[in-house]
Amino acid sequence: MAAIFLDKEAGGKVVHDPRVIWNTQDIVADKGGVAIQSKTGHAFIKQTMRAERAIYGGEMSAHHYFRDFAYCDSGMIPWLLVAELVSKSGRSLADWVRDRFAAFPSSGETNFRVTDADIAIDRVLGAYRDEALSLDETDGVSLAFVDWRFNLRRSNTEPLVRLNIESRGGSDGLAARVSDIADLLGGVRV
Repeated sequence: MAAIFLDKEAGGKVVHDPRVIWNTQDIVADKGGVAIQSKTGHAFIKQTMRAERAIYGGEMSAHHYFRDFAYCDSGMIPWLLVAELVSKSGRSLADWVRDRFAAFPSSGETNFRVTDADIAIDRVLGAYRDEALSLDETDGVSLAFVDWRFNLRRSNTEPLVRLNIESRGGSDGLAARVSDIADLLGGVRV
């Protein structure tokens, strides 16, 4: 979606949530746009989009927001734009997804029911913080390393901790990293 909008408006701004970011940032940079991270959730994404006058905003949860649609979410607009992209490019949607997943594999979101989210998250941070290249607390906590990163955030509505892991150029090790962090969280996978 970011590529489609940046083809229409060079140098535009694209807002994304912090759960998985490398794919979006790569596409936006390749198209000459500006990627802006926002806290997860429609209210935060829309607020950031308005403040930055961003042309498009998207969340990992498949919510899409459009400046020229009053910053509102729509499920219809993305499919129309993707249908246009597929028809013009001659490539299938599966081809597009496969290529992006090969470049930036992701674990998908895994939820854990824990007794105390703060203590569980602190255990993970204690194990990984010292070797991290960066720490970001835009929404939960994200730690980045040379070839992988994770975002760990507590649910605002349930006693859950949500984990997303992404890597660069290979899915080797994703399952093991999920398992290692799951052990540290000490919760039940739901």
